[in-house]
Amino acid sequence: MLSTVIIDDEPNNITNLRALLENYCPEVEITGTAKNAEEGIALIKSISPELVFLDIQMPGKSGFDLLQSLPKPNFEIIFVTAYDKYGIQAVKFAALDYLLKPVNIEELKSAVSKAVEKSFLKKKNQQLENLVSLLEQKQNKEEHRLALPTAKETRFVKTGDIVRCESSNNYTIFYFKDGEKLIVSKPIYEYEELLEPYGFQRCHQSHLVNKQFIKSWIKEDGGYLLLDNGHQIPVSRQKKDLIKEWMKTIARS
Repeated sequence: MLSTVIIDDEPNNITNLRALLENYCPEVEITGTAKNAEEGIALIKSISPELVFLDIQMPGKSGFDLLQSLPKPNFEIIFVTAYDKYGIQAVKFAALDYLLKPVNIEELKSAVSKAVEKSFLKKKNQQLENLVSLLEQKQNKEEHRLALPTAKETRFVKTGDIVRCESSNNYTIFYFKDGEKLIVSKPIYEYEELLEPYGFQRCHQSHLVNKQFIKSWIKEDGGYLLLDNGHQIPVSRQKKDLIKEWMKTIARS
């Protein structure tokens, strides 16, 4: 499913479009709405949607102003607008999809279908680019990106941005240096071998830690690693000798 937001200054238009999408387009999930360009910009930056339905004509900033305010839009977009000659001409020149109000159901389904296909191809291209980059070692290790499959999308993240990983049954929770966390539908052992060359170590059955974020090793209370963000990560008895040697390499680096 595509994470989707609707940006329109008319509440009725948002309500009507949401109802049409819920009834006729199961490929999308409405994750947020906004009633003007400023709210829309904040919403897009906050949740990083895969698809945006955007009104062109809104009080204050237009839909085009919104796009110009974003440094690099990385979502699919479908414009939804009353007829506006200049706006529609611009959209046509860019070969982007648009829907005229009132929205026609068949046209909506067609536009969503094309957005889903484009999003799928974009993800495949990202995966191939990531593979080629790794094979050619174009980037330094901190710039290497790891593909993380979630329930809604595949995210590409820099290994250097990952603070730690925590096991949750057959899922893995990734914690990032900006405070975000992401639940991935794969077990932690699949990432242990992948991340070890990037300075990660398994210190406990349920925990994998990036050495660059370790503040200290506290040996009391059973022993735990204290991270820069204040998280306390337990060290299992079986891993103590390994962590002791590992901490020596950190001190030398």
